[in-house]
Amino acid sequence: MKPTHALAALLLASVGLAATAQGQTTRTDFAARCEAMAGGSSGEVEITAATYFAGGRAIPAGQGGPGFQTVPHCLLEGMINRRIGEGGVEYGIGFELALPVEWQGRFLLQGGGGLNGSIRPALGPVGAGASNALARGFAVASHDSGHKGQVFDQSFHADQRAALDFAETSVRTVTLVARALTAEVYGEPAHHSYMTGCSTGGREGMLASQRYPELFDGIVVGAPAMRPGHSNLAIERTQVLLNATQPAGISSPAGVTPAERLLIEQELVAQCDGLDGREDGMIFNVEGCRAFDPSQLACRAGQAAGETCIAPDRVAALADAFEGADFYAPIPWDTGVTFMGAGLPGYLPAGQPGVFGPANASREIDIAARINAVHADAVGRLTDTAYWTNLSTYLGRGSKIMFYHGVSDPWFSAFDTLDYFQRARATNGTAWDDAARFYMIPGMMHCAGGNAFGQIDLLGPLVEWAEQGKAPTGLTAARMGGAPGTRPLCPHPQYPHYKGGDPDVAASYECMMPE
Repeated sequence: MKPTHALAALLLASVGLAATAQGQTTRTDFAARCEAMAGGSSGEVEITAATYFAGGRAIPAGQGGPGFQTVPHCLLEGMINRRIGEGGVEYGIGFELALPVEWQGRFLLQGGGGLNGSIRPALGPVGAGASNALARGFAVASHDSGHKGQVFDQSFHADQRAALDFAETSVRTVTLVARALTAEVYGEPAHHSYMTGCSTGGREGMLASQRYPELFDGIVVGAPAMRPGHSNLAIERTQVLLNATQPAGISSPAGVTPAERLLIEQELVAQCDGLDGREDGMIFNVEGCRAFDPSQLACRAGQAAGETCIAPDRVAALADAFEGADFYAPIPWDTGVTFMGAGLPGYLPAGQPGVFGPANASREIDIAARINAVHADAVGRLTDTAYWTNLSTYLGRGSKIMFYHGVSDPWFSAFDTLDYFQRARATNGTAWDDAARFYMIPGMMHCAGGNAFGQIDLLGPLVEWAEQGKAPTGLTAARMGGAPGTRPLCPHPQYPHYKGGDPDVAASYECMMPE
């Protein structure tokens, strides 16, 4: 019979167990302590597996980490509130907790993605640059938010508790349980707690700062899915606007042609590229490019649409789409909007099926009715994090928050995240500027990818800011995959302006305000 852990007591009182100090513990002792956790349970918490990896563990490709995780660590796998719910389906919050041998006393909750439904390896890769949180000595927890399923499977909404866990409560529940387990293994509690995530993970980070302000000392929020009902409707509206430009009788969804994409990219470069001091095919002066005039793409009298210009009605439709609507923010004009490579395509409609099914072929859309349906979605209303801006408790305890967003994100507009950031500043005043930063990543798609300097370390500066009071300065972004070149990472609205020298070195740029 495995011992029953004192989890309930640990959740009720922040008291670490008396044990050998971690610094005095041999790896053999640590491995034994780890493996002794297997099969234990207390209340609603059960440990289903406890494994010590002396040389690291294999990580499946595409699951947020390097091909092989070499950090020696203890991996606890478990379930919280296992039960049979609606429709006879088994529910419960599945989680894993990675505990490194060389623990630095910090805890990190890793955010999820999509509608969750699976447990991603607990590594803490988001916003961590080339070295994830586990490799830095953090205890890292990951979870499925309370259900099992494919990334966009909504069937769990039928179960009230599963829907509530996904919308918000799993963040707090997993954090408390994982920190209690961390304290039990190491014999002392974490001295600081952090959270990082992108997309749904970014949305989860926002809700933590808004609804559980005492949980974390610092949060990195990437490209948050803070109101997907609105952003999805904006994408559909863009498709419908373009559909309406097709000749009568065509019933298939419209797509921006390769020739049109090339013209759009060329015009973007012509109007916006040089605004950052260097013409390199990348648009770093994001605010300067708000003045981009798509009408320059339209055919003039005597011109035929094709390789030199685009039909005026199609240009007008795209201009309307990118300007935004009453229910959603504008879409940034950035070079990645034309992208058609592997993964998500750029924002320009392609007329092809996407992750949610076939593209809409309609020429009309009842926006008022659709918005009413979005607002009537109970799970969506609880899930959305775009509205609560009073972070007085979170900021009052000295906690920090750092946002980043790819300018070419085809799902969620970087300007929508910026709008939240600005509204939070208006609500919180100088306390916001003392604790929050927002970074635009030109060319980057949704959370990653694209022609971008997308390898960024925000976690290290966040820790220094939260623990030592050192506000982030002089941050540097690199290309993914070891490609050459670096750029300064400037807090928006500043951008890296080329001042001369080696164009592949961050020191050749300086952060400037747009004119």
